Amino acid sequence: MKAFKAIVSGKVQGVWFRDLTRQEAIKLKVTGWVKNIPGGTVYLEAEGEENNLKSLERWIHIGSPHSRVDRVDLQWIVPTNAYSTFKVIF
Repeated sequence: MKAFKAIVSGKVQGVWFRDLTRQEAIKLKVTGWVKNIPGGTVYLEAEGEENNLKSLERWIHIGSPHSRVDRVDLQWIVPTNAYSTFKVIF
């Protein structure tokens, strides 16, 4: 089990980025959460098998069809095993 946290910058709010990230994470059997944060960015924490997390990492660099990802600041962290699914936090 591995984990990462990431801040995604660009046009990522109001373009279904969070919900499609949730859908992709669930498809990949990754748990955690995603939310909008001030400044027009998105923050997420994800836990799962390393290969699945790397697939999610590739996805967040591309984003939803209407988003534009300019930057992803990603840091690998110690997993907490605190999540049972992947949620959008409002």
